[in-house]
Amino acid sequence: MNPFTRFLSQWSRNRSLDEFVAYWDRLERLVVLVHREKMALAEAEPEFDRVWPWLRQRYGQWEEALRPYWQQTKAAGEQTQTDPFQLLLDLEAPAAISGNWRAMQHLPAAREALNLYLREQE
Repeated sequence: MNPFTRFLSQWSRNRSLDEFVAYWDRLERLVVLVHREKMALAEAEPEFDRVWPWLRQRYGQWEEALRPYWQQTKAAGEQTQTDPFQLLLDLEAPAAISGNWRAMQHLPAAREALNLYLREQE
């Protein structure tokens, strides 16, 4: 887990949120490894097949709560205009990560939104 997110999560009593964040961490790790070519696409498939469907099924319960937070973030140096969570969840396969600079630029916005949300839950 991201160290700052771990710090913020220590006070969380919301198991559903904790689980969502844990799965998001897995998504983030996979995106970074595949994008940086540190993980082969074939190696990424099993984790992708576990993480993306789980998050897609559950993101709806967090979408509205996270919206005001990602709208406060920046992606590619500009105010975030696209839901960074949905942008990444819309990837269809690990191959869609390779060379996808836009996805990489939106990862920090999603992380920042999670951290801002967690901070307000204390």
